[in-house]
Amino acid sequence: MRRLPALFLFPLIVPPLYAETLLVLPFFNRTPQNNLDWIGESIAENIRDTLSAEGALLVSREDRQEAYRRLATRPYSLLTKASVIKVAEVLDAGQVIFGQFELQPDASPAEAAAAAGNETPVKSRGVLRITAQILDLKRIRSGPEFLALGAMEDLAALQTHLSWQTLRFLMPKTSPSEEEFRKRRVPVRVDAMEYYIRGLLAVNEQQQHHFFTQAARLDPRYSPPCFQLGKIHWEKKDYRATAEWLDRVSPADSSYREATFLRGAARYYLGDYVAAQSAFESIVKEVPLNEVYNNLAAAQSRRGFPEALENFKRALEGDGNDPVYLFNLGYMSWMKGDFDAAADRFRAVLQRDPDDQQATTLLGRSLQKAGPRAGDPKTEGLERLKHEFNISAFLQLRSILEGGKK
Repeated sequence: MRRLPALFLFPLIVPPLYAETLLVLPFFNRTPQNNLDWIGESIAENIRDTLSAEGALLVSREDRQEAYRRLATRPYSLLTKASVIKVAEVLDAGQVIFGQFELQPDASPAEAAAAAGNETPVKSRGVLRITAQILDLKRIRSGPEFLALGAMEDLAALQTHLSWQTLRFLMPKTSPSEEEFRKRRVPVRVDAMEYYIRGLLAVNEQQQHHFFTQAARLDPRYSPPCFQLGKIHWEKKDYRATAEWLDRVSPADSSYREATFLRGAARYYLGDYVAAQSAFESIVKEVPLNEVYNNLAAAQSRRGFPEALENFKRALEGDGNDPVYLFNLGYMSWMKGDFDAAADRFRAVLQRDPDDQQATTLLGRSLQKAGPRAGDPKTEGLERLKHEFNISAFLQLRSILEGGKK
């Protein structure tokens, strides 16, 4: 893999990047039972999670659903190759991963054991056969067909095998051995996986919370429902519950960085600036995004650390028009007595948002050369956090730079 240009002075401690955007479609249910559609979504989510953890650019579930809506395509219908290509083109994906599964619920104990690679007959919900295929749109060619076969109870292991086959094909130089790959994946109960996927597919927050909570209860080691529950509580501004759920997200989870970012923000709002700073420091070493520098600086500022100013500057250098970064740097300048610089920043904030009362107040103080007064609630602790963690933009930029050097 080629390195980024020297103009990037930050460390790039991120997984290897697969430059083309990948689309993973829900696997089609060939079993005449609609209540098993969740299995196809689960397979797709597992593959997405695997590739995302390796630094690949992936189309989000939300974007995929929007493309289906625009094309009037039913989510779990069997798509022709032409339909697969049409969906991929709408989403500007370079490669598509799709497939199907079939459950034989009437399989005998001996058949289930044989499918799972065991000699002893076992009681099973049936034998599951999953096939997957990769379609390369740029080269207009299909990759090999991948197969996973086993007892329904071994769904997690089957998905792991299928995901590894996909990873090995797409990233042959960087993918681990299957044995090493399996060691990284925690075995998950089938019922926990089902509840999690049903939570993703639920139409309202109450149902989502119910399904995710059940999934987390059934298998406490299972990270994805904890991440989703953390986000639900984050939206409610229940920061303690947010932090507690996100603490349970595993470092091996592809959502770990976003979970850490939100956990840091939650700890900040709870007044635990030490934990907040630690969270943001752990991310900025790997993914030096503007929003991470900003939030790290806010936590450092609340602790009186002088390096906060430099990190606020880094955030603004990355996006000189962002009103949050402009405000924070103006606020730091004002607190240090650099009133002219502070006034310039607050004017820039007000050009973007004339109704910003805090910026208006601090601009007046700056023009009057009036610095901070101890115990003044109007001017203490005004650092502002960013709440959006846009790692996809970072990966996309890196992909463009990598592609330009090939």
